[in-house]
Amino acid sequence: MAELNAYITEERIEGADDGPLTGKTVAVKDNISTEGVETTCGSKMLEGYVPPYDATVVEHLKEAGATINGKANMDEFGMGSTTETSHFGATLNPVDTDRVPGGSSGGSAAAVAAGEADLALGSDTGGSVRAPAAFCGVVGIKPTYGLVSRYGLVAYANSLEQIGPIAPTVEEAAGLLDVIAGSDERDATTVENGDDSNYAAAADGDVEGMTIGVPVELIEGADEGVVETFWDAIADLEDQGAEYVEVSMPSVEKAVAAYYVIAMSEASSNLARFDGTRYGLNAVEAGDFDDLDEAGNWNEAFATAREEGFGPEVKRRILLGTFALSAGYHDRYYGKAQDARAWIKQDFDESLEEADVLASPTMPVPPFELGESLDDPRTMYLADANTVPVNLADLPAISVPAGEADGLPVGMQLIGPKYGEETIVRAASALE
Repeated sequence: MAELNAYITEERIEGADDGPLTGKTVAVKDNISTEGVETTCGSKMLEGYVPPYDATVVEHLKEAGATINGKANMDEFGMGSTTETSHFGATLNPVDTDRVPGGSSGGSAAAVAAGEADLALGSDTGGSVRAPAAFCGVVGIKPTYGLVSRYGLVAYANSLEQIGPIAPTVEEAAGLLDVIAGSDERDATTVENGDDSNYAAAADGDVEGMTIGVPVELIEGADEGVVETFWDAIADLEDQGAEYVEVSMPSVEKAVAAYYVIAMSEASSNLARFDGTRYGLNAVEAGDFDDLDEAGNWNEAFATAREEGFGPEVKRRILLGTFALSAGYHDRYYGKAQDARAWIKQDFDESLEEADVLASPTMPVPPFELGESLDDPRTMYLADANTVPVNLADLPAISVPAGEADGLPVGMQLIGPKYGEETIVRAASALE
């Protein structure tokens, strides 16, 4: 397991003796709380933190008989697209160990792709389940917002993130979604649509008469090999009885900018709780002081803990988010980003009136080489261009292997209407 660095903590948690996941191992992303087992979010700030409770999804895994075989590596606090910002080192892509596995759920996807876990859970704020699934050649589902409880997920951007499954096949990913979906009184954003679901049964490959919309804006600018593989997959679906239409969604050109303003603003608020006094790294540990009195006043102690505890990408996002929410700039940035989000939702609604599902390459580029995007964060942010619109619109999406370009995996993203998980599962299963 150490070869890929897919796990931060390798500790088994046994589930019930009988259930739909009995005999299955599941890697759980390290921002999902596990009672009695360290949960670090890939950060020095939370190194050594042991939650006193399980996340709702972990409770569901245990009840279903799964064996959790470790906490998967991730970009620090979910902030990254490559799993290189982890305090515990980068995860390697099992397809090509000179390349990244995608992020921020890269450890989860790498573990499944390498056979180190049968299944995995990740979290998806702007593509963090779908991107690593595409880069590692496995299946990842981002559920409709509210379908899966976020109770026990360490928050990055509350209005965007969802926990989702990663698996070798569409049917297995849908089956894991069946286990974790459903309402939860501890998360007021959850809905009853996932209660007693059977998404796995929808993986029947029947796309006869299905209309697949292709937003032209999500194809433009993508890598040539990725585009060629994508169109080959569309042709495969056509051969099985589906038809495709081109649709236009001009709003998605604003999606990356709107997403990062909203996500960073929410992150700056959520991460304020890590102040070095309640839990996580404190000023004494960070500054090698004998006690808090020696560390200085509260402001100095707060700054010392956060300077030492957070990595560069997390600091960057906190600073930008705080700026966007500051007096005089809120309406100029955050307010406009929310207006763009409404426009994006409207474009999706209109496009899904013309088609049953929408399709695009999951990622516009093949997996980056290790270190390629670290020196230029803008490159990493722009790579999310096809995935972040889905989170802004609160819709479900799945990434399924569509083939290869230059020997590297290419994923197809299929997007459905709200609570349209069965439709995207059915379409994705036709590609297997």
